[in-house]
Amino acid sequence: MFDKILVANRGEIALRVIRAAREMGIQSVAVHSTADADAMHVRMADESVCIGPPPGTDSYLSIPSIIAACAVTGAQAIHPGYGFLSENANFVQIVEDHDLTFIGPRAEHIRIMGDKITAKDTMKDLGVPCVPGSEGGVPDLAMAKRLGEEIGYPVIVKATAGGGGRGMKVAETAADLERAFMTARSEAKAAFGNDEVYIEKYLTTPRHIEIQVFGDGKGHAVHLGERDCSLQRRHQKVFEEAPGPSITDEERARIGKICSDAVAKIDYAGAGTIEFLYENGEFYFIEMNTRLQVEHPVTEAIFGVDLVQEQIRVAEGRPMSFTQDDLIINGHAIEVRINAEKLPEFSPRPGKITQFHAPGGLGVRMDSALYDGYSIPPYYDSLIGKLIVHGRDRHAALARLNRALGELIVDGVDTTVPLFHALLQEEDIQSGNYNIHWLEKWLETNLQG
Repeated sequence: MFDKILVANRGEIALRVIRAAREMGIQSVAVHSTADADAMHVRMADESVCIGPPPGTDSYLSIPSIIAACAVTGAQAIHPGYGFLSENANFVQIVEDHDLTFIGPRAEHIRIMGDKITAKDTMKDLGVPCVPGSEGGVPDLAMAKRLGEEIGYPVIVKATAGGGGRGMKVAETAADLERAFMTARSEAKAAFGNDEVYIEKYLTTPRHIEIQVFGDGKGHAVHLGERDCSLQRRHQKVFEEAPGPSITDEERARIGKICSDAVAKIDYAGAGTIEFLYENGEFYFIEMNTRLQVEHPVTEAIFGVDLVQEQIRVAEGRPMSFTQDDLIINGHAIEVRINAEKLPEFSPRPGKITQFHAPGGLGVRMDSALYDGYSIPPYYDSLIGKLIVHGRDRHAALARLNRALGELIVDGVDTTVPLFHALLQEEDIQSGNYNIHWLEKWLETNLQG
């Protein structure tokens, strides 16, 4: 059993982990940059350590500083949250080399899933359905053209080390391929220091469906259904719900078992999310995130579990507290990501919060580190809160979300709350009839200007 864990993150996710630890009787250590000295996660932790100046590279990404903070405080384990070092295999290895426990999967699994080609090959071997495409990296344009003809247009060129929509270009026809190929390579080199790309079939109207899996690291794993994350802007999710409005019970059971069997075979430990494009009843693997997801609360809501506490249990070497048979869906949950951004351009708007009021009532959860007088620093992600609602069905959840958004007060900065007020009036959102391109098209005619 852990007596004390260090949370190597900031903001709402750091606060989320601290709360879970406290309920388990475990002390927490918050690390922070000088810009976050007055942050809520620092106030709520049992101890705190300043690890550097505001830039992430000098603080939250500084592995020596985080290891030193463990030594100073006596923390036995590190929870990485999401982002920053959460999917850094080298960090995991260093943590273990210092006789500390990383609350998450082993370094080898992070490394495998961190390279998209290796991840796809691994998943294919494990029986997970994949998008038709190249077997590995595509070294030159000549091979890209051959693959384009074999796969059939449209195709998408992707960086093997990509993420966040960077290094991804679509070629609608053979005439578009050269530009897409060269641009994707150039972006990949600039963003990731690696210009290797691969090619896949481009699905025209897919939904983004992800399966939450959880393993004990000893050959046992479960799935906790799916989340629909199709409402995206520039490949960034803004609205997530569970269960997916387009997924049947039979489809859920089938793809869920495929995913849980796959991670069980490799002795995966902790939380993971296997992401798919879903079109015409078929699932196509795109990537696996070897960490807790931003949108994990919707899964917690419909299953009544605490995924962070479960991560800690497994890291301690204890068995999972539930089996697959225990996991029964109850109702419907929706999460909206609230950013400090100015519409319609979605430009970051850090600043001082003059008034903050979180909505409440039955089935409402607000994950945020805001408080009256807090100054949002300009150095980090613009996410300032996640509003999660749970209802007996999707209709009730949408009504509850509309009500909760009306109660939310965030004064002093611009936020994306008006976006969700507008979306909830759309018939396609009310009916669940949308795909990964829906929001971009809607924004072109409704908010851009």
